[in-house]
Amino acid sequence: MENLLHLAPSYTSLPDAFVIPPDRLTLATSAAVSLPVIDLSGSRDEVCRAIVDAGKEFGFFQVVNHGVSDLAIRDMESLCEEFFRLPAADKAHLYSEDSRRPNRLFSGSSYDTGGVKYWRDCLHLTCAFPVGDSTEGWPGKPPRFREVVEKFAAATRGAGMELLRLLCHGMGLRPGYFECDISGGDLVLRVNHYPPCPDPSAALGLPPHHDRNLITLLLPGMVVPGLQVAYNGHWVDVEPVPNAFVVNFGKQLEVVTNGALKSVEHRAATNPARARTSVATFIRPTADCLVGPAEKFVGEGSPPCYPALTFSDYMHIHNVARLEPSLTQKDI
Repeated sequence: MENLLHLAPSYTSLPDAFVIPPDRLTLATSAAVSLPVIDLSGSRDEVCRAIVDAGKEFGFFQVVNHGVSDLAIRDMESLCEEFFRLPAADKAHLYSEDSRRPNRLFSGSSYDTGGVKYWRDCLHLTCAFPVGDSTEGWPGKPPRFREVVEKFAAATRGAGMELLRLLCHGMGLRPGYFECDISGGDLVLRVNHYPPCPDPSAALGLPPHHDRNLITLLLPGMVVPGLQVAYNGHWVDVEPVPNAFVVNFGKQLEVVTNGALKSVEHRAATNPARARTSVATFIRPTADCLVGPAEKFVGEGSPPCYPALTFSDYMHIHNVARLEPSLTQKDI
């Protein structure tokens, strides 16, 4: 528990363990680049075209009129902020550095990634669908925690599945391609909390990374921006839109489309004065689901660019690659 940043006294200077070498920390560009904002209430053909175009150009976009109610969003935001204000004693049983635990509270201060630690605390939750008893091990506080998170998770997963159906239409895949096992793994929610950082110019909340799942919906937090996306060799700040989700494609979707849609690198910045809390929802395959390029994207002149792997094998290779400097993202 002593590693949790949000429970520690305010830092007046950045501890050395969090300082990222200047050659590894390129600041965000000041160029005026905005992610597309797609209104899902538009005509189906126009929405599908906008999703595919945004995916190919940015790998990221924002969606409004997505079917998740304003109330569900506000309740989730308030609940998460309240959770991180709870006394340490109310959260001690959740703390764990064991990444195999499906429900846990941990900190970027606990992990040494490439010689650097990251300025983030995180509540990691998993649940199956239908929910049933899969929320065992979730926090019991604040009040209504389970009710609010279940409602938000179900609605957000529904929005994600609708986006995948629209992608099928827009990319020419058979209807229902992303139903069943390829999207049937346990839903993962990560509530990321970035406390005020004494020197944001020298630290990050999350390092540059690609998501390993199928598709991600992020509730970015409206207090301060923090998500940064790689675009044309620069880091671009994402300005959140009220009641919108930021959507990005995971590596499994890149594999299915044989690289037609890319999983784009992104990271989290920090703020010197204000904390930021975001909620990421990850839709992913079952462990034994075999994921490879769809026939639609393979043929004469278009060989498969990725091997077919079960999701569990992919995750194992990815985790090994994180520990072996000789392996790069291209190897997996």
